[in-house]
Amino acid sequence: MVVLLLLLFLLPFLLYVTAPQIRKMLSSGVCTSTVQLPGKVAVVTGANTGIGKETAKELAQRGARVYLACRDMQKGELVAREIQDMTGNQEVLARKLDLSDTKSIRAFAKDFLAQEKHLHILINNAGVMMCPYSKTADGFEMHMGVNHLGHFLLTHLLLERLKESAPSRVVNVSSLAHHLGRIHFHNLQGEKFYNSGLAYCHSKLANILFTQELARRLKGSGVTTYSVHPGTVKSELVRHSSFMRSMWWLFSFFIKTPQQGAQTSLYCALTEGLEILSGNHFSDCHVAWVSAQARNETIARRLWDVSCDLLGLPMD
Repeated sequence: MVVLLLLLFLLPFLLYVTAPQIRKMLSSGVCTSTVQLPGKVAVVTGANTGIGKETAKELAQRGARVYLACRDMQKGELVAREIQDMTGNQEVLARKLDLSDTKSIRAFAKDFLAQEKHLHILINNAGVMMCPYSKTADGFEMHMGVNHLGHFLLTHLLLERLKESAPSRVVNVSSLAHHLGRIHFHNLQGEKFYNSGLAYCHSKLANILFTQELARRLKGSGVTTYSVHPGTVKSELVRHSSFMRSMWWLFSFFIKTPQQGAQTSLYCALTEGLEILSGNHFSDCHVAWVSAQARNETIARRLWDVSCDLLGLPMD
């Protein structure tokens, strides 16, 4: 007990002393690309806050027309105006997208395709984490429905435009947490057993498997795809867990800012010559190791087919 109390007493001091070194370590992965994006079109999901907002801001700064695909339109429009003011780029547009409702996803895609003849960058950034058990409007478990199936459908609906605009890129934001994930095909909707933390891990594994299978299917099309681990980032993602919020506060010096967390997404979206690494997973702007299950092509192909079946898409 005395040792524990001593550690708790010394922790703030230790964090204060080591903060500069920790910050330097966390910011080691930086997108150094100088590519400019005039005439390019980008879509970023979940762009009204956190990593998505910082990603959208940087793309706008480089001259792209950027669509902020957000569930909360009030926040989305505020952020769009904020980015316009900060960058001087007036082509920053907020559009409604609720990834927990396939009708909303289809409506977003229909409107986007009617307005835009090109799409060069799609960043599937939005997500939920550690939600109490709940289902989407279509009856999917919330983590799998939003983090995987929602982005799977969105990408499918925009894929022809990406091909027509090639070279183009798809970036899927995953997590180191995928190492704890498993794809339980008999329990994808969490009805037989459910743990909010593991449900998040399963969905992040699905992001990587989707990325790899998509890369395989798009080989030679001019569309390349990458999954990324942004790092442990201070964001609204932990809003459903008081425990995780406490941990984020206690270890705040170890946690990346949203701007730092956006670097790997930007690296994969912008870096020239990355096409040869399509399908790979990245962390801190470098290729990263993934779990054995994340490398399983059989599981990736089966998950693709099951996802198509659940969403009513053709299994091509």
